[in-house]
Amino acid sequence: MSIRIALMGYGNLSRGVESAINQNEDLELVAVFTRRNPEGVKVRTAGVPVVSADEIEAWKDKVDVLVLGGGSATDLPVQTPKYASMFNVVDSFDTHAKIPEHFNNVDAAAKASGKVGIISIGWDPGMFSLLRMVSTAVLPEGNNYTFWGKGVSQGHSDAIRRIEGVLDARQYTIPVDSAVDAVRNSENPTFTARQQHTRECFVVAEEGADLARIEKEIVEMPNYFEPYDTTVHFISMEEMKANHSGLPHGGFVIRSGVTGFDKEHNHVIEYNLKLDSNPEFTGSVIAAYARAAYRLNKEGATGCKTIFDIPVAYLSSQSAEELRAHLL
Repeated sequence: MSIRIALMGYGNLSRGVESAINQNEDLELVAVFTRRNPEGVKVRTAGVPVVSADEIEAWKDKVDVLVLGGGSATDLPVQTPKYASMFNVVDSFDTHAKIPEHFNNVDAAAKASGKVGIISIGWDPGMFSLLRMVSTAVLPEGNNYTFWGKGVSQGHSDAIRRIEGVLDARQYTIPVDSAVDAVRNSENPTFTARQQHTRECFVVAEEGADLARIEKEIVEMPNYFEPYDTTVHFISMEEMKANHSGLPHGGFVIRSGVTGFDKEHNHVIEYNLKLDSNPEFTGSVIAAYARAAYRLNKEGATGCKTIFDIPVAYLSSQSAEELRAHLL
């Protein structure tokens, strides 16, 4: 029997999860819930109903895992605890500083309902978190370094689009090569934000807009761009659609550490991602953890879990025997 998965919302991330479900024979998309008019939402999977979010409670016995596709700023802090009272849930909550608070809220709701809620699943937080933890356990004396990119930062791109006179924008986060090389060479450097990443912006401005003002507002924007070396390119809408319509991303997690009684031996652990589609890759990670949520709950587990709490075998559709034979 397939694991029945439903989606809350149908933006880029949910479409990525839908794509991943299509690649896993043991997973089945059974419904998409929306706060919009359901008649205006068209999904790619034939026969899957689009249902008003107001009717979700009627699906409590028809869904094994609900994947939440909303944003971390306002949607998930409310939605994940709410729906963990009805379903096993998985979200991609990525506001690192607020993860402990979010965990506690989801944990209380999921324990009360007898469900499992897995939070902060993706690649950072998510797979990068797992690699940072494992690498730190293996090399307790050392330093962790995380580099993002080259890739599109959706939040930074949106910040540019909110500037008066901007029609569209893409912002690429780019690791500084010399910083990456220093870490790989076991130099254990200490970086400022400016030394570790640069930011490159491609902007479509309204006709007649003050380009100098727009560029100044971008490069001086606190938190987003001011701490970094930032380059701004003004381009046409045609060039934007032709060259910057995708959502690529990726990055590196590197642990540089030492071993030996005299700490004489250097070691570097590196994990990197190069993604053509950030939402589709993130959706693929979430689909695997939806499988884990279902399995954990079937075994009687309840409450909130993070990527640190879940045996990796629970992610795979293969049996334990198959994993031992082919992947161990």
